[in-house]
Amino acid sequence: MEDGRRAHISVVGWAFTTLCLVSCVAAFSHGASLSACTDMMPRHLRVQLHSPSNNYITVHTNMSFYSPGNKVPVTVRSTRDFMGFLLQARKVSNDEIAGTFIFIPPGSKLLTCFEDGDTVTHSDKSLKRNLSFVWKAPDQPIGDIKFFISVVQSYFVYWAKIESAVVAQQGQN
Repeated sequence: MEDGRRAHISVVGWAFTTLCLVSCVAAFSHGASLSACTDMMPRHLRVQLHSPSNNYITVHTNMSFYSPGNKVPVTVRSTRDFMGFLLQARKVSNDEIAGTFIFIPPGSKLLTCFEDGDTVTHSDKSLKRNLSFVWKAPDQPIGDIKFFISVVQSYFVYWAKIESAVVAQQGQN
């Protein structure tokens, strides 16, 4: 009787663990969760963070300056395939998320961390390399900004907060 009960508990435990793992994997295949808004870290099990200074993912824009209300093109380039990402613009002064994305590529979707459309994440597990976005600055002045991207290469390997150069707000003293 004791062995039967142990075997039953073991099978139930295994089934529960498997279900949890499958659910977790499936959940993040459709984009980052809102829990990643602040620190831009994936919430996968046993993920391995790599240094943000890498030589194969870049996030940049062709604009060095912007004015309130401007539309700013943002490009992510990679020499290796990746599955997931989280992209935000942040104020240099206090690291707050700013502005909204008004154009996003296929395989991505808008997230609302603090304002509608202030963050973009992947919407599927298709392999990605080069992505183009358009970010709209708020109508009121917010100061200089940087774009940040976290990239998930595989379920176990990711890079957090790879940053662009500063895009300065025009006309600031």
